[in-house]
Amino acid sequence: MLRLIKQAFTWWNGQTVSTMIYTRMFGQNVGHDEFGNQYYISKAKNGKIKRWVIYNGYADSSKVPARWHTWLHGVVDEIPAEQKDTNKKWMRSHLPNLTGSDSAYRPSGSLSRRKDNAEKKGNYESWSP
Repeated sequence: MLRLIKQAFTWWNGQTVSTMIYTRMFGQNVGHDEFGNQYYISKAKNGKIKRWVIYNGYADSSKVPARWHTWLHGVVDEIPAEQKDTNKKWMRSHLPNLTGSDSAYRPSGSLSRRKDNAEKKGNYESWSP
């Protein structure tokens, strides 16, 4: 019940009701990635191919791996799930954008590094009128 309410009133949690109806009527599931995102394809009346993704959970485009991204944008026609695993030992696995999370990159001198800020405030006393 909660899932249905989320789909009816939010677009950032998975798919909307209209996307769900369109996907069921015209979409053909072609695969999924390691994040649980589902990828679909359909042919329009004019013969053009339409490709889209249904996100698993919060809709964040940075959760789409590079191989699926190139497929979504029509750079390659081969479906990534069918490609051979060509990962080299120097390649890292895909990570979504971590900005705003506890795992975000915070370089030294960044305002968000609490340790550095605590050390610099040692002798400082703010002015009050």
